[in-house]
Amino acid sequence: MRLLILLCSILLCFGCSNPTNIDKANSKGNVLFIVSNQHYYGNTDMNAANHFGEIVFAYDVLVKEGYQVDFVSPKGGAIPIGYLSTSDSIQKKYIYDFDLMRKLKNTLKPEAITSSDYKAVYYVGGGAAMFGVPEDENIQAITMSIYNNNGIVSAVCHGTAGIVNLKTKDGNYLYKGKQVNGFPDLFENKDANYYKTFPFSIEGIITERGGNFSYSEEGWDNYFKVDDRLITGQDPTASASVAKKIIQTLKQL
Repeated sequence: MRLLILLCSILLCFGCSNPTNIDKANSKGNVLFIVSNQHYYGNTDMNAANHFGEIVFAYDVLVKEGYQVDFVSPKGGAIPIGYLSTSDSIQKKYIYDFDLMRKLKNTLKPEAITSSDYKAVYYVGGGAAMFGVPEDENIQAITMSIYNNNGIVSAVCHGTAGIVNLKTKDGNYLYKGKQVNGFPDLFENKDANYYKTFPFSIEGIITERGGNFSYSEEGWDNYFKVDDRLITGQDPTASASVAKKIIQTLKQL
């Protein structure tokens, strides 16, 4: 993991080739990816990161369809990325994509975001997603502004942690009474040091607050849930499907 994060840090610093930048004038719309600045699990020295696959599998679907993708993090600037597999063709392609790497090196701060510019948000997972993002009130406000403007809220894997504090205008949690998904307790190693740093259980807090949390016991089988304008996936295998459902839902709005 340390080597993967180091590799990604080098790539973020120097950039690459094969840009996928979309002319905003010809874009079908903007989607905002929400990522974390957290480099470690809690206050430990264990490396945490945003999941590269969960970024690029969704990014690839959206940009090919003509959407512009931007990235926001609580602090802005470069973010840690990891869980990278160079044996995967899509991941390998985007490691050398200058435009994406530039965006990951220069994520936007919340105050730089105009929520009316976006049609959907997508919360990226990875261990880093458990820290910084869920409690960030500025990001919460951006997300709910987009949602209240008939936009979509989506998340994958540990990215679902980012939606746990979202509330609608009536004071209810966004996911109350809705079908929702994320990385379940079944696949967490609760005895591991990484898990002991987590501020909450995604499954536990969503269930406690009225969400209808479900999951695949098999795992890594493209499990996801769509409930109106809330779209959530269980793990990296659902990332592309979540992106496809964002596109499909936007076409129906």
